[in-house]
Amino acid sequence: MDVIILNDGLYYLLPVTKDWFVGVTLPKEIDLFSLCDVIRNTLATYSSDINRHVMNDGSGYFYGCIQTYPKEG
Repeated sequence: MDVIILNDGLYYLLPVTKDWFVGVTLPKEIDLFSLCDVIRNTLATYSSDINRHVMNDGSGYFYGCIQTYPKEG
């Protein structure tokens, strides 16, 4: 799974690692949407002024998540 970040008009994919979930309570039912919610709530803060989730580290705007698959080969 990758997180999609919008920064300066470009979209970036950040691969999710196990380190992102250290100390985080995960829901009982885990799927792409619930994991994306956990990541969004952990890494970003909602700004009602601009109606976007702003990354806490200032790296851009949280846009969403995408399921990625390992390359065969």
